[in-house]
Amino acid sequence: MVKIVGFKERLSNEGKPFMALIIQGGVEIIHSANGGMYATARKASVATTFDAETCQALVGTDLQGSIEKKECEPYQYTVQQTGEVLVLHHRYVFVPEPKQVVAPMEILQGVEFPELAGMNFPAAV
Repeated sequence: MVKIVGFKERLSNEGKPFMALIIQGGVEIIHSANGGMYATARKASVATTFDAETCQALVGTDLQGSIEKKECEPYQYTVQQTGEVLVLHHRYVFVPEPKQVVAPMEILQGVEFPELAGMNFPAAV
């Protein structure tokens, strides 16, 4: 489960503005390089067709899915607090939870159809 925590206006490759929802996963405890531990939460963004007013109304909404680390081409990232420039080889992406589809036989289990009594149907595979 992830939560919509904000939104930002971004520019497409064609230079057109669009809104992106900022989503955040649950709290994780991470071991730092110097041996300590700290709490953090993964964040990702999802492009939308919504306007700012709709995005604002969605803040606080939970979504079924998770945020996962995905390898990608190297890119530079500047740490806002320190100004340090890092080369990263991953991004965090939203992975929606697959929808569960109920099989038709499960829906009809226990339902009787008197008009079909005596008819012979092949068994489902």
